[in-house]
Amino acid sequence: MEITKANNLQKTLKYFLVIFLGTILLTLSAKIKIPFYPVPMTMQTFLVIFFGIAFGYKIALATVGLYLLEGILGFPVFSNSPERGIGLTYFTGPTMGYLIGFLFATFLAGFFNYNKNIFYNFCKIILSVSSIYILGVIWLGILIGWDKPLLELGVLPFLLAELFKMLILALLVKKIIKLRKFI
Repeated sequence: MEITKANNLQKTLKYFLVIFLGTILLTLSAKIKIPFYPVPMTMQTFLVIFFGIAFGYKIALATVGLYLLEGILGFPVFSNSPERGIGLTYFTGPTMGYLIGFLFATFLAGFFNYNKNIFYNFCKIILSVSSIYILGVIWLGILIGWDKPLLELGVLPFLLAELFKMLILALLVKKIIKLRKFI
């Protein structure tokens, strides 16, 4: 009985460590901008999908949820914070739809079953990341108006970078899934 309690405690501590380290990685990925065309690329969406694939949707949702909570509480974890504000003010700005989309994307990425077929894996990953952009564009439409060129503002500048990142994930998915056995 004591061994079971010790194992459960050890497993819970591993989960908390993965979640905590995941929020740190998400923060770093939001702050580092990689030169890319037509806009600089961050690695947030890569990590959001990576967490879902690597650790399953439960741990991935907890990681992204804690990251969002940290940002809402005023920690400068989001891209362009504190320069463009912090806390709830920043969260409810133009990027809120995308940030909420992180939750949907990480859930989908963690929910899907992946196999050896890179094309099918790529399609699942693209579907997952699409939820970020769908919610992002919906929020932009609500915030700035539906008469604006929403796709040109909120999707097209990031499309090439997203395809690049998601292709890398699809190529590495078999290796990424192996991380699940460590938790």
